[in-house]
Amino acid sequence: MKKLLFINFQQKNMNKSQKLKKKKRKTIKKKQEETAIQKIVNHYFYTKGLTIEKIKRDAKKKKIIYSRFTRPAKQLLELAGSVRKAKRAITKVAEWAKSRNLDYAIETVFKKWLELDRLKPKEIVKKPFFRGNPMVWSETKKKWYVITPEGEWLEFAGKEKDIEWRVIK
Repeated sequence: MKKLLFINFQQKNMNKSQKLKKKKRKTIKKKQEETAIQKIVNHYFYTKGLTIEKIKRDAKKKKIIYSRFTRPAKQLLELAGSVRKAKRAITKVAEWAKSRNLDYAIETVFKKWLELDRLKPKEIVKKPFFRGNPMVWSETKKKWYVITPEGEWLEFAGKEKDIEWRVIK
């Protein structure tokens, strides 16, 4: 009984700064530990190219509604079985979607779940050009041809270093 009274007496006499310090320690511990769902949602935003600071800023400005992503993240965690597998799935879908200039969400991972092992980013195709005109390789004649704007096929007489390779989307 005396111990209980002594503890209560201590708590009553604890000044405000000590109480605040105690509260801060508790909130810091909570902030430092990300839950599994937070890890998944944050990883999704990282694949979108956002940092944790940017996410926080946008959430304060109401540009990002963080809670909108928690339910699909929880479902993905249940589907994947672990945070690591869920993150891998998000990364795979992100690479696939970005290579095709598509937008994606956490829900896209559900839709592509059965074909995850077959999802591959689109290959980057480089096409040959000479002075802005497209070129074609003729397998039968083993020669390069330059196609003029009028549609004429002219035999390429330059050197390999004169060919400009461009990525065509």
